[in-house]
Amino acid sequence: MQTVCVLGLGYIGLPTAGILATNGYEVLGVDVAERVIATVNEGRIHIEEPGLHTVVQAAIGSGKLRAALAPEPADVFIIAVPTPLNADKTANMDYVCRAAESLLPHLQAGTLVILESTSPPGTCRDLLKPILERTGLRAGEDFCLAHCPERVLPGKILLELIKNDRVIGGLTPACAARAGELYASFVEGEIFLTDATTAEMVKILENTYRDVNIALANEAALICEELGIDFREAARFANRHPRVNLHSAGPGVGGHCISVDPWFLVEKYPDTAKLIRLARDRNDGMPSAVVARTCGLIEGIASPKVTALGLAYKGNVDDIRESPAIPVIEGLRAAGVTVSIYDPHVDDARFAQRGLEEALAGSDCLLVLTDHQEYGAFDPEQVARQMRTRQLYDTRSLMDVSRWKSAGFRVECLGHGGEA
Repeated sequence: MQTVCVLGLGYIGLPTAGILATNGYEVLGVDVAERVIATVNEGRIHIEEPGLHTVVQAAIGSGKLRAALAPEPADVFIIAVPTPLNADKTANMDYVCRAAESLLPHLQAGTLVILESTSPPGTCRDLLKPILERTGLRAGEDFCLAHCPERVLPGKILLELIKNDRVIGGLTPACAARAGELYASFVEGEIFLTDATTAEMVKILENTYRDVNIALANEAALICEELGIDFREAARFANRHPRVNLHSAGPGVGGHCISVDPWFLVEKYPDTAKLIRLARDRNDGMPSAVVARTCGLIEGIASPKVTALGLAYKGNVDDIRESPAIPVIEGLRAAGVTVSIYDPHVDDARFAQRGLEEALAGSDCLLVLTDHQEYGAFDPEQVARQMRTRQLYDTRSLMDVSRWKSAGFRVECLGHGGEA
């Protein structure tokens, strides 16, 4: 296995391609966006991820990595394309299907095909296998098919691709072993081999567990608001129990994994996945709760303005996929509120942003939607001088409450009844 073709140069595909190239493989990265291809071939990156620019620059400079719009023959094909949701919360597998179909002219006996995209259980067996077998080659006999889901945290992707354990599922045990050989060349964590459907289910279970736990935290936070107590304190004490680990509450769940993957189970097993569905509904409903409380803070103010701090779904990244900040902003605007956005990490033409001073000018409420470290370093006194009404609503428990109250702000936090 000397040549690798990675289909999809996004948050997983590009780091994976870079790591493989720096480990000696001849790597071709494929993407449908000409801008992405041009950027990568110049040794630059189109996403924000610590250390990634250095890896890509080195890989391009060594000649081990290049990018193109279409795949070419290779020993290994890695599919790392998006698996988003349709409007009806069903899995959109169009990108995976198109990626698989693009391989048909290049599939040969002995080729290894790996699906890294998080997919509904059964995807390799029921979707990819029939597509790839249009070549006349038989999966598991003439070529190998496996699933190896990533389990990384944005902001630490390069480190975790190497350090984390990996679960690899093959259509056959031989397929799993062959894929295991590839990942063993750079993964320092432990590698576990299983069947493809189990590996697909493992990734869904990991994210579903986190989603259900977050839903419990969010629901408990709303109850604490009604009780007039602080959820953070209640959770901190509850987590002193040796078998309790309550997650943090927030304005919703974003990113391409936790907010998406549980729906794959709800779609295929609607009569069984009832708890999973309830958790999804609770987390998807959090932006509406944030909108309602924000509107309560600015009630009675003529032509109110809110400064939204954050578009990204989590702190210190530029990823806005499924970000709860977006429906919060849309909900406020639908309620007639002027919203100015400030996110120093996100550059997306779909969202008109302002410089910080312009975003703050005449604002009636500072609304923290993302926990970027820059926000925590704001000077409350300086911010106060630019706002019309000194109010802060922190949905991420990021700000130092005492500092902001000392500057004359009314401070409210998600999960805390009344003023913080």
